[in-house]
This record gives sequence, C-alpha cells and structure tokens, in this order.
Amino acid sequence: MMQENEGSKSEITLPLPLQPLDKNKRIDALDILRGLALVGILLMNIEWFNRAIISLGGHDTTLTGLDHAAGWLVRCFVEGKFYKLFALIFGMGFAVMLLRAKKVGRPFGAWFSRRMFVLWVIGVVHMIFLWGGDILHDYALAGFILLAWVSKKKTDNPRSYLKLALIWLMVPIFLTSFVGLIFGGVLNDAKYQEMWQSDLEVYTIVEQQLALEVELPLITSVDDSDEEASEEISLAMPTDEEIKATTIADTIAQREESLADIAEEDAAFMQDSYWKATEYRLSFAGFMMMFSPIMSLVVLVPIFILGFWLVVTEKITKHQEHQTFFKSLARVGLMVGIPLNIASLLIIQHPAASISGILQGVGQMLFYMAQYLLSAGYLGLVVCALNKQKWQKFLSAFSPMGQMALTNYLMHSVILTSVFYGYAGGQYGEISRAPQILIVLVIIVSQIFFSKWWLSRYRFGPMEWLWRSLTYKKMQPMKLKAL
Repeated sequence: MMQENEGSKSEITLPLPLQPLDKNKRIDALDILRGLALVGILLMNIEWFNRAIISLGGHDTTLTGLDHAAGWLVRCFVEGKFYKLFALIFGMGFAVMLLRAKKVGRPFGAWFSRRMFVLWVIGVVHMIFLWGGDILHDYALAGFILLAWVSKKKTDNPRSYLKLALIWLMVPIFLTSFVGLIFGGVLNDAKYQEMWQSDLEVYTIVEQQLALEVELPLITSVDDSDEEASEEISLAMPTDEEIKATTIADTIAQREESLADIAEEDAAFMQDSYWKATEYRLSFAGFMMMFSPIMSLVVLVPIFILGFWLVVTEKITKHQEHQTFFKSLARVGLMVGIPLNIASLLIIQHPAASISGILQGVGQMLFYMAQYLLSAGYLGLVVCALNKQKWQKFLSAFSPMGQMALTNYLMHSVILTSVFYGYAGGQYGEISRAPQILIVLVIIVSQIFFSKWWLSRYRFGPMEWLWRSLTYKKMQPMKLKAL
C-alpha cells in the first residue's frame, strides 16, 4: 500500500510478477546440497547403465576383489540415500517458491502445476530416449500430490508438518513390524527349523535344476491309471510333497522369467541399433510408470513435506542459528545409520538370506530404515560443515553444479549411454565396478568446472532455461548481460 498525502486514499500496489529467483538471492545451502546429491546419485546410477535396470536393487554376486569392495561400499554409503536427500531439497525448493509467491501476491497453483507438468514430460522423454531409470517423472507426480496437500492443509502449524511426515514414513515400518510380531509369536524353534529345512531343500533343487537347464517334473502321488483314486486325491487337501513340488515349479518359472527379462534388456543395449534400444525403453517405461504412484506416495511425498518443514521453520534458510539441531541430526544419523547400514547389508548379502524369505525381509527393512538415518546424517554433516570456514571453499565448488542440477543429471545419461550402450561406445557389461568410480570422478570434476564456467556467462543451465521458459510461458533472458 502507498499513500500520496496524509489523509488521502490508499492506492493498491499491483502484485509483482512471479519471476525466476535472482542469482544473488539463491540459498547457497540448497545449491550445495543439490550438487552433492548429484554426486551420490551418479555413483548409484552408473551401475545401471552397465547392468539391466530390471534387476535394480539386486547385488551383483559375481563381483570379487576391488570391484566387490567398490560395489559394497557404494551400496552401504550411497544406495537409497542421495535420491532421498535430493527429494528433501525438492521439498525445500517448493516451500521457497510458495513463500515467494505469497510475498508478491501471485497465485501459485497453476504456475507450479505447469512446472511439474513440464518436469514430467522431460522425465518421460528422458526415460524413453536416453535411460530407463529416470526419476524426474516420479518427482513431478509427487510434486502434484504435494501441491494438493498444501492447498488442502487446515493448519499452518509447522509441528504438524513434521508429525505428519514422520508418521507417513513410519507406516511401512509399522506394518512390517506387525507382521514380524506375528511371525515371532507363532513360530517357535521347531517350526523355524522345519521352515528352514523346507526352504533349503526348495532352494537346492531350484539351483540344481536351473544349472542343469532341465524341467523339473512335479511330484505327485496320483496313479493316473486308477481313475477312482485320482478323483479321491483331487478332492483331498494337497500333501506337503505336492505343495513343495508346486513351490519348486513356481520358483523355477519365476527365476527363468527374471533371467529372460534380464537377457532381453542386455540384448537391447548391447546391439548397435539406437531405435531397437529405444523400442525397448518405450515398453520398459510403461512398466516403470506403473510403480510411480507407489514411489511418490510411500517415499517422496513425506520427504517433500520434511523439506517443506525445514524451510517454513527457517532451519535451512537460517541454518547458522540452528546449529544444535543439525549437529544432533549429524550425530544420530551417522552414529546409528552407519552401523545399521552395515548390519542390514551383511544380513541381505549372506547366502542364508537367499534361502530364507524371513531373513531377507528383516535385512531389507533394516536397510530401509538405515537409508533415512544416513540421509539425515549427511544433511546434518554438510550443513554443519558450511559454518566452518575451512570447509566453505570446498563445498561452495558444488554450488554451480547444484544450480544446474537438471542439466547435469540429464548429461549423466548422455555421457554414460555414449560410453556403455551398443549403439555408441559399446562397453555395456565390460567396465567393472571399481573403474566405474573413476568414471564418476572424471564426470563430476568436469561438471564442476563446466557449471562454474557456464554460470559466469548465463543465468541458467540449458535445461533449466527450457524448464523455466515453458513454465513462465515466455522466453527467459539467458545471458547475464540481459539482466
């Protein structure tokens, strides 16, 4: 509101147009965190340019020596941690944009919906024409859900955001704990022994049959020549041997189907035809998108809300004033998360876990919990380091990379498909795990220098410029001198 003279009527000032955030007003902590998250995401993703994505999350049991050590360490300290950290930053960015929109008095919903739709399109195009492991379309869908939550929330109490997000994230843990409680109460030692012997026998037979590549005949006690006996048995409950035979047959069928899917994907990316690879990616995209709502609802949205909470409480925007919080986050996250990650992987990768479904389930749930703890520990550690002068210069190097996160993420796919896929470098399945880490190092160092050089001349990265231009429905000024 402005006044011309004392006693005169107030003139209504028109709300300022919503524009991209000025370079000098960016929150450095978010850009640095975004850049570091890209490093972790690349360390995780590079394996799946060299292996079938259909087996995503599975450990490569053929690794030995330095390759095994590299793969195990990445799985322990990286896998599942950095896309969650990136999701947290996404929620923070959402809150920053929402608060800016409120400050200038502009509607937010339609603008943000366009932003998410453009991101979803970019993600789908990326998934079909470059790499099937895209996560951008998941972030976009979760962004729509977050917008719906913000528009419907009945309170502005930040504590309620934190409570909701934590309960939401704990639901899978509550459910699996309840199932585990039932198993623990029902199964005594004798029943565990019986289950173990049965699982071991099934596993052994399945492995033998797959190794010999022969079809396992179903075990049956029915005499086909005796019609009366056959009718009587068909009406009876199946015997333990019949159940075991069916289990073996089903397991073999599932394993063969899984191996066939892996072989199909391997063949698609080892051949020298880009269009054959794209045809496979198109069909695979339909499969992956079926899981997008689950991924968004179960994992991403509650993390987005946590990021939203960190901004509205000013814990991240004024992190210098909340050092106690971030120190506690680092201590608890690292001191509990690291041992829990190690313990869970030792369980998951033990041969017994391949035999016992219960053991595998316990290991996976511990790993799920450990990922969140270590992600929180990394967040606390980085924010605490930002307030120490000796670390500021090193960490600030990741800020330009974080400002160009979309461009750099997509460039990972351009570079790695050019290295690995048959229609380009043809190294699919040829570069083992340890050398992959060196490739990551080269890419990251190159992107740090390139991002700094680019942003010294332009306002945005190329893909960020496209994203903003489509979101604002007008061409954004690119060169810095246009400001």
